[in-house]
Amino acid sequence: MDRLANTVRPYAWGSTTAIPELLGTNPTGEPQAELWMGAHPGAPSRVDRGSGPRPLCDTIADAPEAELGPGTVRRFGPQLPFLLKLLAAASPLSLQVHPDLDRAKAGYADEEARGIPADAPHRTYRDANHKPELLCALTPFEGLCGFRAPAETAALLAALDVDSLKPYADLLHAQPEADALREVLTAVLTAEHTAVADTVHAAATACARLAAEDGPHRDAYAAYASIARHYPGDPGVIAAMLLNHVRLSPGEALYLGAGVPHAYLDGLGVEIMANSDNVLRCGLTPKHIDVPELLRVVRFESTDPAVLRPEADAGGEEVYATPVDEFRLSRYVFAPASETPAALPAGAPQILLCVFGTAALRTPDGTELRLRRGESAFVRAGESAELTGDDATVFRATVAL
Repeated sequence: MDRLANTVRPYAWGSTTAIPELLGTNPTGEPQAELWMGAHPGAPSRVDRGSGPRPLCDTIADAPEAELGPGTVRRFGPQLPFLLKLLAAASPLSLQVHPDLDRAKAGYADEEARGIPADAPHRTYRDANHKPELLCALTPFEGLCGFRAPAETAALLAALDVDSLKPYADLLHAQPEADALREVLTAVLTAEHTAVADTVHAAATACARLAAEDGPHRDAYAAYASIARHYPGDPGVIAAMLLNHVRLSPGEALYLGAGVPHAYLDGLGVEIMANSDNVLRCGLTPKHIDVPELLRVVRFESTDPAVLRPEADAGGEEVYATPVDEFRLSRYVFAPASETPAALPAGAPQILLCVFGTAALRTPDGTELRLRRGESAFVRAGESAELTGDDATVFRATVAL
């Protein structure tokens, strides 16, 4: 077992207080958006096995089968296939989608062949992997996820009574679903900037008005008005109005597959994803937006943003079921003074993150590693361990083989 030393990413949208409060550290006054746990080369966790701190990715590279297990290496290669994070949003993240595996491989190969530098701001594909992800709320959490049914969105836009939005509402009524969503998103992202800025301003004013009234979309209007305050004049504000508004209670989760447009707006959560950095942005960002590639990747279909709740097995592990192999997220919730240990399966690599109370990992030889709130540990494949806790909640991230 290895205690992990992790890196905080200071993105501008991050909360200044949520992660420090969880870790029990003093706020720096700067945003602390994400805490990364894993072996992503952008900010790998560090482990110390007696010769000083070392990146986990380097430790794995030295002996991948010993660290990850033969099954993981056969399936995913000699690298940890998932990345675990704490995510703390105080303002909206960019509106974005992720590619499927085939599109990621093709896009990465194309940009490599064209010689686009890996760190170029106009580079779209940073690697050849897809990026499914799961977000589990630790506090009340707000986001946007998937397209709303076009007829419902048309009614939402019509209620704003903004003349420049009426052609979008008409398209949503007149065209088949996929065509309507594609045409409206394309029109929003390719419109002349001044015209879009005026539309965003008018729409934001109307959203603020309707958010103060009773109505079926009151919470959504409040969210769009808030987004517009953070990104005045951004076309992504209009694009966001095409999406379902979602609120999660602590313990609830959202799974985001390829091509599903989404944005996180506010709250603290545990996020797990395939080990990739491929993001195609639709708006709410000053970064590069590759509109043609975005339109290839987006799934133009309305979806019900199904909220996931964990299902407990006989051993007390509460699992968030997802349809991917790269990761599996679960949690253990221990009562005060609980003495019943949970035996952790030993066939794959795993990261344990304590988010409440105090927990302990123990191996058969009596070695113990205690985890306080905000602390995490890496357990290599093949290493047997038991987990106990005192009024504690511990998340377990591993591979679904």
